[in-house]
Amino acid sequence: MTIPEHTRERLRFLTRVVTKEAKHLSETSERLFSTTFTAERAAALQHDAELAERVDAFVSRFGRLQDTLGDKLLPTLLSALGENPAPKIDMLDRAERLGLIASSEHWMQIRRLRNQMIHEYVEDPKVLADALESAHAAVADLVTASQAMTAEIAHRGWQ
Repeated sequence: MTIPEHTRERLRFLTRVVTKEAKHLSETSERLFSTTFTAERAAALQHDAELAERVDAFVSRFGRLQDTLGDKLLPTLLSALGENPAPKIDMLDRAERLGLIASSEHWMQIRRLRNQMIHEYVEDPKVLADALESAHAAVADLVTASQAMTAEIAHRGWQ
């Protein structure tokens, strides 16, 4: 399948970006979650600037990778595959059928986690700790999705 050069270049760029974002998120996740993230650790954020910075980096990198994958790379890839523009849930369903993501429902759960980490950050240490632990578990899903999408691009020779 032949695609326009500007689409090919966009896919190359986004492939480079998500590869870096996935690497950085994985590294931050490993450092932050070397021990379980408890409500006590979350409560300590207001007094521990270094820990607060690591949490901020994790939340930022988690959200950025999901945004880049879901809002930029996936629509561009689906368009290159000949799919018409569609609502987000339809794109996610198509990505699931293509094996690019594990499940559209799980993707939406990860999206809610992202929002929860942002909005509950200061108010409730238990909610934050639970959201961070759940997000930590979802890092592998985001990394796997980034690898599946970039592998599809490489398989089609669009790199």
